[in-house]
Amino acid sequence: ERLHLYASYAKELLNAGHAYYCFCSIAQLDADRQSAIAEGRPTQYAGTCRRLTRDQTDARIAAGERPAIRFRVPEDREVAFEDVVRGEVRFQTDIIGDPVIVRADGHPAYNFAVVIDDALMEVTHVVRGEDHISNTPRQILLYEALGFTPPAFAHLALVLGPDHSPLSKRHGATSVAEFRAKGYLPEALTNYLALIGWSPGHGDELLPIDELARRFSLEGVGHSAGVFDEEKLAWVNRHYLKMADPIRIAELAVPYFNEAGVQMAPSSRGFEFLASAMPMATGSVDRLDQVPSRLAFLFDYDPEAALRDERVGGEMRDAGAQAVVRALAEELAAAPRLDRERFRATANAVKARTGQKAKALFHPIRVALTGRAEGPELDLAIPAIDGGADLPGDAGIPKILGCRERAAAFVEALEGAS
Repeated sequence: ERLHLYASYAKELLNAGHAYYCFCSIAQLDADRQSAIAEGRPTQYAGTCRRLTRDQTDARIAAGERPAIRFRVPEDREVAFEDVVRGEVRFQTDIIGDPVIVRADGHPAYNFAVVIDDALMEVTHVVRGEDHISNTPRQILLYEALGFTPPAFAHLALVLGPDHSPLSKRHGATSVAEFRAKGYLPEALTNYLALIGWSPGHGDELLPIDELARRFSLEGVGHSAGVFDEEKLAWVNRHYLKMADPIRIAELAVPYFNEAGVQMAPSSRGFEFLASAMPMATGSVDRLDQVPSRLAFLFDYDPEAALRDERVGGEMRDAGAQAVVRALAEELAAAPRLDRERFRATANAVKARTGQKAKALFHPIRVALTGRAEGPELDLAIPAIDGGADLPGDAGIPKILGCRERAAAFVEALEGAS
């Protein structure tokens, strides 16, 4: 829809002698390129059609040939500009060559279209990767020929992968959507990306976006390429997971639970429960997609499977561990649901009955009530289990077996295994 606009500016350049028609075929251009390589010359356009007269071009167009349009780069000139990041940059026009600005099919080339678009939008700063720096002299010459004021240019060092090659898909996720799908928060990705090739100063790294924007300046951007380190991104993300509103994290985590096979559609009450459980996850995971596995003990309890685990089964053959589990089941049989204080009181009662303490007391309790040898602090995990067990059916959360029921089931499984 903008082709007519580019065509009008191309005609302006043609009329002013800043551009000319080029009839060279792809085969001819390839032959010229190969010849230049063989002779050790720059692989730029040889200028074949630059010397055609107006009558010659008119005749060829009238005969049905469809030419491209090339920009006539001034000869024996130096193009200099002040790069905001790199300082003064200079190019000699004899190494640039005459670029195509409009292809034979009427479509504009990138360097031509972007100059017109940026000029008409009154763009003041062009910030881009250093791989575009060679385009800049061509664009500056086009700005001048069209009577536009060039913007300020700032060329940033490229972002590299861990192997110090340019970051690409082979290094893993490279799009915002991919990082979102992996469970990174937008504020974490923004914060981390801002740190690649730039420092906010004062030894700071973790800053909200408003503060990053306040401190940022192009003049402070480094010249050296930055390395994209996903481990560092994960560290930043963990910080923001801890800082975020638990309700928000609960809402964001639901799709990951569903993907992990824990189907849920929480109501407001369900979200309140999930939010209360989130600190057990956000304190020890790097991404949202790791939350379901961290909280799996809530929804997946299988004492028989736990006892088949070599570490758990070996521990539970110990008479002291068995005594702890049986005493726990007896203490919980008629007890109300556990909060933190009731759990501590129960643990003390089991300690008094069995004489076990420290790891010999709490590890069998962990195994019996979570079905796992490792996990979050019991002061957090146990109240979460019993809080989930009392959820109403319409909370939209999968059924959670309470501590009383778990202890009884574990004793039954223990007796069945012996």
